[in-house]
Amino acid sequence: MRGEPTATKGTTIVGIVCKGGTVLAADTRATLGSMVTSERVTKVFQVDDHLAVAGAGLVGDVLGLVKVLRAEARLYRAKVGREMSVKALATLLSNILNEGRGYAYFAWFLVGGYDSKPALYSIDAAGGLTEERYVAAGSGMEFALAVLEENFSEGMGLDDAVKLAARALKAAIKRDVFTGGRITLVTITEDGYHEMKGEEVEALLQ
Repeated sequence: MRGEPTATKGTTIVGIVCKGGTVLAADTRATLGSMVTSERVTKVFQVDDHLAVAGAGLVGDVLGLVKVLRAEARLYRAKVGREMSVKALATLLSNILNEGRGYAYFAWFLVGGYDSKPALYSIDAAGGLTEERYVAAGSGMEFALAVLEENFSEGMGLDDAVKLAARALKAAIKRDVFTGGRITLVTITEDGYHEMKGEEVEALLQ
């Protein structure tokens, strides 16, 4: 039986595909066992102009893999002359995690972006890859998923998807002790990557 964790963990992440774009969201709390170690951890990362990832799990593993993905995306652009597709980035990450088979990395990722259309993929710690319309991962995922399943609709607009992602994270923060801090909200559309400002997020939560 494993003892208390000895590395800092990030907690809940959410993704939604909607008409016009992909939304990624996360809380900013990190924990060490039952102790809160930070309320300002970044869990959503831009990889390229139209590519982003959100990560839950060991913070060190998430940050390390994001560095690898950014380097691979730059290399791909230099060699091919265009941006990597969302599916290609998700497949690359799946292969990296699968090679570790769960012992090299302890992290769950959402890969979202926009190429010919918005797309969202979920990749677990063993490299299992699924394409999703909406998804949550991390310690508060049950609470976030309950909100997503109740309110998601095919063809919903970007504004509604952003509001839904905020509501899902708010539910996780309210019910899961490991989820907390602020909410990060990111949209990836044909125009590119955009992270909402703190006051914009706060207005959504009122």
